[in-house]
Amino acid sequence: MGHPRRRLRTSTAVAAVSAAVLAGTVAGPVTAAHGATASSTVRFVEIPGDGGTPLAANVVVPGDADGGRRYPLVVLPTSWSMPQVEYLAQAKKLADSGYVVLSYNSRGFWQSGGEIEVAGPPDVADASKAIDWALANTPADPGRIGMAGISYGAGISLLASAHDDRIKAVVAMSGWADLVDSIYSGRTQHTQAATFLTGAGYLTGRPSDEFKEIISGFLSSDMEKEGDMIAWGKKRSAATHIDRINANGPAIMLGNAWGDSIFPPNQYADFYEKLTGPKRLEFRHGDHATPEMPGLLGLPNEVWSNAERWLDHHLKGEDNGIDRERPVQLTDRQGDQEGYPDWKSVPSGAERIALKDTDRVLANVDSGANGGTVFLSSIFDQLTGIPPTVSVPLLPDWYSAVWKSERYTTTRQIRGTVKLHTTVTADKSSGTFVAHLYDVNALGVGRLVTHAPFSFHGRTPGEAFGVDLELFSTAYDVPAGHRLALVIDTVDPLYAEHNPFGAKLTFSSPADDPSYAEIPVRD
Repeated sequence: MGHPRRRLRTSTAVAAVSAAVLAGTVAGPVTAAHGATASSTVRFVEIPGDGGTPLAANVVVPGDADGGRRYPLVVLPTSWSMPQVEYLAQAKKLADSGYVVLSYNSRGFWQSGGEIEVAGPPDVADASKAIDWALANTPADPGRIGMAGISYGAGISLLASAHDDRIKAVVAMSGWADLVDSIYSGRTQHTQAATFLTGAGYLTGRPSDEFKEIISGFLSSDMEKEGDMIAWGKKRSAATHIDRINANGPAIMLGNAWGDSIFPPNQYADFYEKLTGPKRLEFRHGDHATPEMPGLLGLPNEVWSNAERWLDHHLKGEDNGIDRERPVQLTDRQGDQEGYPDWKSVPSGAERIALKDTDRVLANVDSGANGGTVFLSSIFDQLTGIPPTVSVPLLPDWYSAVWKSERYTTTRQIRGTVKLHTTVTADKSSGTFVAHLYDVNALGVGRLVTHAPFSFHGRTPGEAFGVDLELFSTAYDVPAGHRLALVIDTVDPLYAEHNPFGAKLTFSSPADDPSYAEIPVRD
C-alpha cells in the first residue's frame, strides 16, 4: 500500500524555502507575479501527473501573452530533494525572453504526491503529462517544446525525450545517461554518493518500496540482488533507450563537471558519442551541479547562458551561432576553454607508464590515497585549486602499490580518459582495488588527477586475470618538473570494499601481456 501524501510534513519546509528564495536572489519573479516591474507572470499551481498524481508546479508566462500568440515551452523537472522554486530565477529569464516555462516538483518529493520512483516509468510519464497540461492551460506552442534540468531533472528530461517525440530540445546539466555506470562503475558501489542521496530522499520525500529494496541490497553489498539492481538501473538510463532518442531526434546539450562525485563524466561522454542528432557536450571544473549553481541564484552563469542559446536556436530558430561552434567544449582547471569536433578528438595522442614491477598489497586498510569526500573535496578543489593530496613517498608499502613516470621536462596536458591495464592475482574469490593517478612534485607531494574503483567476484584464488579499467575523465595540466604516479590500494571511503579480511592482491606485468597506464595527452 502506498504512502499517503504528507502535506503537513513538507508544507512548512516548502514555505520556508520558497520565502527565502523569493525574498532574496530571485526577487524578480515576485514582482513579476504581481505585475509590478517585470513582464512575466508566475503562478503556483497543482497539475495532474501520471495516474492523476498531483504535482506541485509553477508556470511562468511572458507578460505580453494576449491569447492569440503561441510561445515555445520549456519544462523543468526539479532536482533530487529540491523544492518547486528551484528554477524560478532562470524560469523568469526564459519567460522574459519569450518562453512559457513550467517547473514541477518531481513525484514523491515535498508537496507533490506519489512516491520516489528514481526516474522510473511514472516519472517519465509525468513529464508528458506536464507537457499536456501546459498545452491545455498556457499559450505554449505544441511544435516547439523543450525540457531542461539539473541532476535528477536532467535524467528525467533525457528519458522523456526517448518516450515523447514532441520534445525537440533537451538541456541536461549534471545528470546521468547511465545510472549503473554512475553509481556502480567498476562493479563497485559508490556508497558515499548513494548514502547521501538516500538520506536526502528520506528527509524530503517518500521513497517507494521498490527503491527501498534496491538501495538496501546495494548498500549492504547483497550480490544475490546484483542482477535486479542492474536491471532496475538500466531501465532508468537514457543510454538504454538511445535508439528511441535517436529516432525522435531531439537536439541534446549535455553539461557536467570533471569532478562530479555523483555522476562521473565518463558516462556522459560515452552517451554523447552515440547520439546522432544535434548535440553539444560541455565539461567544467567542479563537482555535482556546482558549475550551474550560480545561475539558480540569478547570477551570471555560462552554463545557463549556453542552455538558453541552445534552446533559442532549436526552439525559436535563432541564428545565434551555437550550431557553428565546436560541439565539445572543455574548460580546464585554469578556466581555459577548448573546443573539439567530437569526444574522441580531445586527446591528440597517448603516453604509457609501464607498470613493470610485481607488487603485493594487503587489503582492508586505507593507505591514505583516496578520492576524498563526496561533494566536499571537489568543491574545495574548485574554490582553491587544491585536490585531495598525499605524500607519495610516505604511503605504506604493505597497503599500496606505486609506479612512477619519468620526470617531465615540459607541461603535460592530460585530456580525456586514463586507462589502466594490469594483471591481478587474488588469494580470495572477491576483492576491490582503487587506482589513483597523482601529479607529484619534487618533494613527493601528490595531487589527485583522477581515480576509479574496481571489484571482482567469483574468481579462482591464485589464478591471474587481466583487468582493463577506465579512470574518470579529466582535464589536468601536469607542470614541467613533476611526474605522474599511479597508486593502487584497496580501501577508499567513497566506495564499498569487497576484500575479505586478510586478503592480498598481487599486481604483475607478464612478458606477453605487460601492464601499463595509458595517459591521454594533447600536444
